[in-house]
Amino acid sequence: MTVKTHATPRQLKPELEHEYARSPDLGYESPAEVGFVRCLSHGFPTPLARWHYHDEYELHLITATSGKLFVGDWIGPFQPGQLVLTGPRLPHNWVSMDLPEGGVALRDLVIQFSHEPLVRASETIPELGDVLPLLERAKHGIEFFGLSDVAEAHWHKVKGTRGLRRFTAFCAFLADLAACTDYRLLSSVQLQSDDDPASLDQIDAVVSRITDHLAEPHSAAALANELGMSESRFSRFFRRATGNTFTDFVNRVRISRACQLLMDTDQQITHICYEVGFNNVANFNRRFLEIKGMTPSEFRRQSLTRFRGSN
Repeated sequence: MTVKTHATPRQLKPELEHEYARSPDLGYESPAEVGFVRCLSHGFPTPLARWHYHDEYELHLITATSGKLFVGDWIGPFQPGQLVLTGPRLPHNWVSMDLPEGGVALRDLVIQFSHEPLVRASETIPELGDVLPLLERAKHGIEFFGLSDVAEAHWHKVKGTRGLRRFTAFCAFLADLAACTDYRLLSSVQLQSDDDPASLDQIDAVVSRITDHLAEPHSAAALANELGMSESRFSRFFRRATGNTFTDFVNRVRISRACQLLMDTDQQITHICYEVGFNNVANFNRRFLEIKGMTPSEFRRQSLTRFRGSN
């Protein structure tokens, strides 16, 4: 007699990390003891290394091993000295590919902190406003360059203090991050407008139209007409606000959505192509390669390794 077995469904979604799972046995500090800035260090492999997300910002300094970093729809290499800030609810995982036998005792120096305390405090302490653009960029993940030694010294100062001294050490760390101009954003596209609120509202409306209706054709001329602008003025306005031409921005948003579907579903690539608004597979493959540096099938294959290191 043949017994049928049912395969366990393949995990595709990132895991939400809850506060109750943050045991001191895993290296977490108690919020009751340290406030809203929490330090953590761990080796690899570890149950902490998995494709997951949480409500806090997380600053990661890698001290050992190299491998692949997954942040949102970003896949790229990492090595010792890499410093990355991820924003709230942005999925991430570091997967070491060159582990010695038995693993490593220390791979990550981490700081977690919450959004609301900083934002609320900035309303009455103007100096904290300097960090708000950094927090906005962190929604997409930020990789900093040239800060590894400084970051390690900062981490140990924060770790070694409590109370007001910890907060001041943390603020000194944030100040260096906010002042750093050698960085790159990792996941998806980013608005960068310094325009007035009315202009930002216009751009937000345009971007929402694009992202909410990816499969529909989008015309710069039609949107310019809706906003009462000439097409050339709209093009300048849009590029200043997003850092991209209108066509490039639409392609990037579509590819970002395609990455999400490649990672989170088992849909066929041809189906994804049309769902995100490309009208033929050849154009989709070409644009995907230009933006992500790999084909959609290679992206899907590599994305599966984001679960390695999980228990």
